Amino acid sequence: MQKFLLCIDAISTFVGKIFAWLIVSLTLMISYEVFSRYALGEPHAWVFDVSNMMYGTLFMMAGAYTLAKKGHVRGDILYGFLTPRVQASIDLVLYVVFFIPGIIALVWAGWEFFGDSLAQNERSSIAADGPPIYPFKLVIPIAGAFLLLQGVAEIIRCVICIRVGDWPRREDDVEEVDVEKLKESVHDDMVDVAAHGDAAPQAGGRMS
Repeated sequence: MQKFLLCIDAISTFVGKIFAWLIVSLTLMISYEVFSRYALGEPHAWVFDVSNMMYGTLFMMAGAYTLAKKGHVRGDILYGFLTPRVQASIDLVLYVVFFIPGIIALVWAGWEFFGDSLAQNERSSIAADGPPIYPFKLVIPIAGAFLLLQGVAEIIRCVICIRVGDWPRREDDVEEVDVEKLKESVHDDMVDVAAHGDAAPQAGGRMS
């Protein structure tokens, strides 16, 4: 079961990191548009739509990755003082009552939005010849499907934690600083400094 959970984490992480490169493309596109608008006097009307679509795609496709890394907002002030079993029990109720129905609705509605948009060959109305919108709307059900998959993994984690009393291990990543490991590292460094400081006078005493 642990391999299954880590496999889902790996999928969410891979998808999130792949789509994270959109921020580079977005930066380059906006930089070129600023240069073209103010230096060359040639603005492009489609940039506004495309930039919104790129940022929206990045935001949606990173949802499963963020959930896999426990990066979504929660009330940690109270939650962090609870035991793992109580945390898991609360999370399980919230996932079953709110998360799963909401994400299923997102996938269902997103697929219908995409179908209607594709049938109409919908395009943005901001510019005279705006870019098509239906590829962007296709991202909604796809992102929801990945988020739903990761949600299933989180529910399984909650059940395991309730049974064994501790959270299952997650896939390691480097996107944030591990505060506990940082504290341990600082403590070890202080111990080493204290040990070397005590050893220096002793060595001097033996030499004299």
